[in-house]
Amino acid sequence: MALILGKEYCKVDSNGRFKFPIALKRQLETEDGRFVIRQSVYAECLELWTYASFREEVEKLQERLNPYRREDRELLRKLTEGNIIELDSNDRLLVPAEQKTLVAQAKELVLQSTGKFIEVWDRTTYDKMNNSGGDFALRAEELLGRDRLQHDDE
Repeated sequence: MALILGKEYCKVDSNGRFKFPIALKRQLETEDGRFVIRQSVYAECLELWTYASFREEVEKLQERLNPYRREDRELLRKLTEGNIIELDSNDRLLVPAEQKTLVAQAKELVLQSTGKFIEVWDRTTYDKMNNSGGDFALRAEELLGRDRLQHDDE
């Protein structure tokens, strides 16, 4: 699985395509050029996974979830709901019609990596979300600082 790092800005053309940034593409040179794009469960953005990473994620889900339990099946269906897309000859990605509503009005996108996948945001939505996060340092200290304290006490 690739480790993807960085934040990039992209223009969107009238067909819903955007040029995949070279800084991100270089990190994925060993991948086969296929991606899976899906709507995020947690935010008003899309998630762009390499095909290999998404396949690994689905395999983990299949191990943890029981397809004979209704709740598990519904969760599996929602989390695997995505489309395979590929870079064209000009390194552009076309957002499928099912996901275009999140970027249809966008003139510019923000591609923000999470390490495992890339979030694809409309720039206006991203800026609002990014500027309304409250006290990030306090949240980081509360969530991550306590683990350090517990380990230091041992």
